[in-house]
Amino acid sequence: MNWSLMIESIPALLYGALVTVQLLVLTLLFGGLLALPLGIVAANGRKAFRLPVMGYITFFRGTPLLVQIFLVYYGLAQFPFIRASFLWPYLREGFWYVALALILCVGAYVGEVLRGALRAVPRGELEAARAFGMKRLMVLRRVWLPRALELVKPTLVGETVLLLKATALASTVAVTDLLGAANLVRAQTLRVYEPLLAVAVIYLVLAFVIEHGFSRWGKVPQRQA
Repeated sequence: MNWSLMIESIPALLYGALVTVQLLVLTLLFGGLLALPLGIVAANGRKAFRLPVMGYITFFRGTPLLVQIFLVYYGLAQFPFIRASFLWPYLREGFWYVALALILCVGAYVGEVLRGALRAVPRGELEAARAFGMKRLMVLRRVWLPRALELVKPTLVGETVLLLKATALASTVAVTDLLGAANLVRAQTLRVYEPLLAVAVIYLVLAFVIEHGFSRWGKVPQRQA
């Protein structure tokens, strides 16, 4: 074990970890925003809207994430209007393709999870809210959605940790994420074990932070008497 190599590679790996965290945060934010309407429509939307949404969810849940990344990465650049748009200077970088693929995939997975949670909320609670005179949107915002999110919290923890590990696929399209940085260290030093072990430790730390963060979600500090 070459401990000095592991220490010397820390700056490069930390840079890669920063890219990984950026991917994770972007995907959680925009994937969650996408999952919210998908889950609501899939749970209680009209058939004309529900069927396309379920088709979208089925496609992204039924195909490998790596294939989706390749489709986005190699596919979008083929369209002339993409190359001519103001987005092209950004889309030259693989980071944004990976982020888009992850957002679309997470939107489908979390949308399906949210659909199940919305259907699991007891109908009696919704009927009680309506009996108090709440409109449909208010019932969704103040009763139905908060109860569904509480039910789905343990699943979201697992999905977030899986998403963290899925970001490692960014290295397949030349993105210097955590695994991509480790690959550079491996290529420069011809050492395999040390950088991969360091990467595993960093992923474990990030997973612990995620689980700890979710464990704090919803906890209200008690006031002292």
